[in-house]
Amino acid sequence: MTVVTRFAPSPTGFLHIGGARTALFNWLFARHHQGKFLLRIEDTDRKRSTDEAVQAIYDGLKWLGLDWDDEAVSQASRIEQHRNAALRLLDEGHAYRCYCSPEELTEMRETARADGRPMRYDGRWRDRPDEDAPEGIAPVIRLKAPQSGETLIADMVQGDVRVANDQLDDMILLRADGTPTYMLAVVVDDHDMGVTDVIRGDDHLTNAFRQLQLYKALGWQAPRFAHIPLIHGADGAKLSKRHGALGIETYRDDGFLPEAIRNYLLRLGWSHGDEETISTEQAIEWFNIEGIGKSPSRFDVAKLTNLNAHYLREGDDQRLCDIILPKLTARSGEALTNVAKSRLLKGMPGLKERAKTILELIDNSYFYIAKTPLELTEKAQALLTGESVQALADFTAILGDLGEWTHTTIETAARDYAETRELKLGKLAQPLRAALTGSTVSPGIFDVMEVLGQEETITRLKDALT
Repeated sequence: MTVVTRFAPSPTGFLHIGGARTALFNWLFARHHQGKFLLRIEDTDRKRSTDEAVQAIYDGLKWLGLDWDDEAVSQASRIEQHRNAALRLLDEGHAYRCYCSPEELTEMRETARADGRPMRYDGRWRDRPDEDAPEGIAPVIRLKAPQSGETLIADMVQGDVRVANDQLDDMILLRADGTPTYMLAVVVDDHDMGVTDVIRGDDHLTNAFRQLQLYKALGWQAPRFAHIPLIHGADGAKLSKRHGALGIETYRDDGFLPEAIRNYLLRLGWSHGDEETISTEQAIEWFNIEGIGKSPSRFDVAKLTNLNAHYLREGDDQRLCDIILPKLTARSGEALTNVAKSRLLKGMPGLKERAKTILELIDNSYFYIAKTPLELTEKAQALLTGESVQALADFTAILGDLGEWTHTTIETAARDYAETRELKLGKLAQPLRAALTGSTVSPGIFDVMEVLGQEETITRLKDALT
């Protein structure tokens, strides 16, 4: 049997963190078993579904590297298949027309509320003939659900979960206007798409009981279910925007790498020993349902940021340059020269060690491509006064006579000068940093000077002195 999983978001908003993790788990499970990962857009709610949200889902999955097999399926395009399934159930005696008026439904609801129990349809049209139908009422079609016994979900995460069938009423399959309900559409689509494994949040567990009844009524093999605990905030409360429950594009725009997001989401509710940093290749090899815990996981932006910093440090220098070059070009206002690009690439090892996000990397690297004279921060300007100016002037003259231009030769010259003048090295290094980067924070200043090159270094020092 070929494993087939699916991710089925509703395009009523953007791809959020919880949805991204669900997609990741389905993708990994399919790839681990050399199966198929399908995408279905559940857009039957036409009033709330938007093209922008659909595109955001596509873009978010592609950015995360979660490629799906075959064409994405639009649930709204399959209404005829949903309707045919309901009509077949009607013909076979597994469903019936219900002609309850809005007033009758309101009465049921109010009675249930007064009795302190949940609203359940009382089945009054379950065995009545259509000839009794009142005029002016368009019927809905309801499933004739079993009234005794129990429904069992052999869940791969939650274990065996049971519900008494008398706790489930006859759910609506087709509304009065002929449109299918979510419950019917999901079952028909999963069957027609050949889905073998449904991996989703445990907020869908109650839906699974009704859906399993529908599978049995239709005579179809039900998929295996795996309901994963939801994600909470770092404080244990339900995940919300204040915890970082934002669209995935927000994390992209805030400078997170897709591999860091994937790694972090993987570890939210799934584990493999003590492994924290897990490559995509390892994740595909190791992923299994048994590794999913039964308790809610906690989303912590600080931990995500630290993991992102790790991936930046380990990242390929050229790839990181390619990521930040468009932003740097826009900030500069003109195309960067090959010299500036080369300088950026050479300086990347020192830059990425100090950044936690791509945005920090962009800010920290701008001085490499900035035109002179540099714009200095207030703290940097404060360092270029009095004795430090004289020290910079003297040292600039020494740098002009330096034959070999390397980190080692520059640092040796700086130490020799500081020793001769009985200065601590920092008294020279900090003004150098201010003059050459415009800031008081940067990679090692002698590394910076080597990357800038002798000519650019001396030019910037002279600019600062004047």
